[in-house]
Amino acid sequence: MLNQEEIKKIIPQRDPFLMIDEVEQYVPGESCTAYKKVREEEYYFKGHFPGNPIMPGVLIVESLAQTGAVAILSMEENKGKNALFGGIDKLRFKKQVVPGDVLKLEVKIIKRKGPIGIGEAIATVDGKLAVKGELTFAIV
Repeated sequence: MLNQEEIKKIIPQRDPFLMIDEVEQYVPGESCTAYKKVREEEYYFKGHFPGNPIMPGVLIVESLAQTGAVAILSMEENKGKNALFGGIDKLRFKKQVVPGDVLKLEVKIIKRKGPIGIGEAIATVDGKLAVKGELTFAIV
């Protein structure tokens, strides 16, 4: 397990935009499994939506992107670099994510060519699919 301080040694995101709490396992250049505990005091719940807090889908996707970034940026040749979005494909939202949920975030790198790659990304809550899609990244 990696905690947030150890994650910060791999990816550049910081509070309030570091969207993963811990990494269960990762294989540099291949895959990563991480977790995000969705807390009631998250800044975005004040406006999304008052009285009916739902984690914004774009932030779930960002959590998945950061999970994939751990896999890619942990490679020796990518240390100190950044992974940027290049595209989002085949993305589907299947379940609302609310305070108290724990997101399991899994990204498997399925294609790489030079600084560009694609990760298959899946987010679940209690084994139920919340989000699934493909994330294209560019290493800069």
